[in-house]
Amino acid sequence: MKPSRFRFLVMACLICSGLSCGTKATSLKPDSSNAAPTSTADISSAKPIEQHEKPAAKRRTLTPIEIGASSSVGGAPVKSTAEQIESVRLALKPFQILLGSWKGLSQKAIADQPQWAYDWVSDPKFPGLRMVSEKGAYIRNGRLSYLPESDQFELKAKDAEGTERTFRGTFIEPIRDVATDEKKLQRTYKLQLTEPEPNGSGEQWRITFNQQENNRYILEVDRKRGSGSFSRVDTVHTQREGTSFALSETDYGDKTCIISQGLGTISVSYKGQTFWVCCSGCKSAFDDDPEKWIAKWEEKKKSMTK
Repeated sequence: MKPSRFRFLVMACLICSGLSCGTKATSLKPDSSNAAPTSTADISSAKPIEQHEKPAAKRRTLTPIEIGASSSVGGAPVKSTAEQIESVRLALKPFQILLGSWKGLSQKAIADQPQWAYDWVSDPKFPGLRMVSEKGAYIRNGRLSYLPESDQFELKAKDAEGTERTFRGTFIEPIRDVATDEKKLQRTYKLQLTEPEPNGSGEQWRITFNQQENNRYILEVDRKRGSGSFSRVDTVHTQREGTSFALSETDYGDKTCIISQGLGTISVSYKGQTFWVCCSGCKSAFDDDPEKWIAKWEEKKKSMTK
């Protein structure tokens, strides 16, 4: 071997040896933080390496809505059952003028004999005024109530042919108490209620209670088909039987109905005490649970004196 080639091989060996000595030795003992998973379970549980690990998202918890003065749905306060009943009662108070028996005659010479009374039993959360007319040409049975959420009145009725109908609406002429020459207040208003959509026959009804005075109201009946307009079908002129009710909205003295707070016309007794109710519907409610209504009335009187 030539000396030059020998010297080249020696220098190459020295260079390789130096590089090997300068490299950090790797430990043979496995490091748990760097060790690669050796099983399927390890692979599935291993976390991917990310430069910035995202913080865990906060878990949203849903809290139940409690019915009460401070609770709300969609930003609007939710009334408790007691508050709802009171709001319905107050909305129906102007219609106390309807309580009692009436006689009606339509333009088509059809007789009608509606009777109106409070109904506190069939749906206690939504008190109503019940109307029954055995020979009614258009409404044989109806229940008028108030829907606080939509600020509308609702009449669920059954017509002369037995078809059930639901009407909703509000006043198209506001309630007014007009003094006559005799200095007696006479109540007027127009409450218009319409079926939201046509029934199975394609017919849509609209009815209007047109209160003329304490002893007289007119029932206006309109209908339409399809996309047409409403047209008048009939008008029923209705006259009260007997005398009218007083119209004071604040105090009827000892004759205040303990249920509706209207003018009491019927006396009822319980455990030696006498109370007043305004109609047969309030009498039925009182007879069903007198202690409940007496307790509510006593609580009402206390709040009125504060």
